Amino acid sequence: MSTAPLTAAPSDGSFTRGQVNGVLFVALFAAAVTRIAAIPAIAGLGLSPLIVGIVAGAIYGNVLRDGMPASWAAGVNFSARKLLRIAVAFFGLRVSLQEIAQVGLPGLAESVLIVVSTLVIGTWAGMKIMKLDRDTALLTAAGSAICGAAAVLAFESTLQSKPHKSAMAVGSVVLFGTLSMFLYPVLFNAGWLHLDTVGAGLFFGGTIHEVAQVVGAASNVSPEATHIATIVKMTRVMLLVPVLLVVGVWVNRSARREAAANPASPGSQSNAPRKLAIPWFALGFLGFVVINSLHVLPETATSTLNTLDTFALTMAMTALGIETRISQIRQAGPRALTTGLILYVWLVAGGLGITWAVQHLFG
Repeated sequence: MSTAPLTAAPSDGSFTRGQVNGVLFVALFAAAVTRIAAIPAIAGLGLSPLIVGIVAGAIYGNVLRDGMPASWAAGVNFSARKLLRIAVAFFGLRVSLQEIAQVGLPGLAESVLIVVSTLVIGTWAGMKIMKLDRDTALLTAAGSAICGAAAVLAFESTLQSKPHKSAMAVGSVVLFGTLSMFLYPVLFNAGWLHLDTVGAGLFFGGTIHEVAQVVGAASNVSPEATHIATIVKMTRVMLLVPVLLVVGVWVNRSARREAAANPASPGSQSNAPRKLAIPWFALGFLGFVVINSLHVLPETATSTLNTLDTFALTMAMTALGIETRISQIRQAGPRALTTGLILYVWLVAGGLGITWAVQHLFG
């Protein structure tokens, strides 16, 4: 099995027929994935179309990829890169400043503490303990810390990492996020979490990976807990912007240091700082949050754009899956999953501690 990711065919910068066909192929694939994700048995597991898309794409990319014309690779690459950035920017329409204000300082403190601590612990544990490369460690940490697969996509775009690294991070989100969705309500209803309804909302929203998984878990507690958990979760999504800005600057500085330390090395060219250290799509995300907060768009328009955005994100995930090679995942898969496990233990134990502290300080 080849270990090389799918690469785009040479292009003069304009859409060739092959590129268009590639985009259309991914779109049709994503449409099928969307229908599959809507099947009650799959939807009930909290598996969003994004997650189903990368799994289905990876299966196709490793089993049936020879059936796709090579000229379509440019369209697949476009979906996994440029379309991805656009879709992440429009993801901001799902968040409003008014919603974040509803949970006030407790929700903001919960989100900031969880996101920062999980990113730091995940990156450190992945690189130092599990000996993962920087990108895989960061992607795994981001998926656990912020908003699951959407965060992995955003970080993948900023880091310009290999598709199989995103696939490993998404695998962690699927496994531990799904586990949380079923385990948290059981622990709460058994009285083992020692949290009231507000605390359950803070804890569920602050520590579960995907938005759908948060809603699925909290709905087993109460409508109030679901409301609080959803807002806290979207506050974590909002933190995607400052985190991406910091990561962009950090990656740029690291590249500068490597280039300065090894000016004549063969890899110095690839380590050179990028022109755009600040991801523009993160600023676009923030802009759409402001637009959504000002209510300048009709509710029907916002709903339609969110539906189209979910489809675009599904296309991006499907394209990443097609570019993923199982043999590459196998090399670091157990270490990446172990990093995800370390983060999961932190989210449960550390998340409970943070929730209790936040309630004590602001309650």
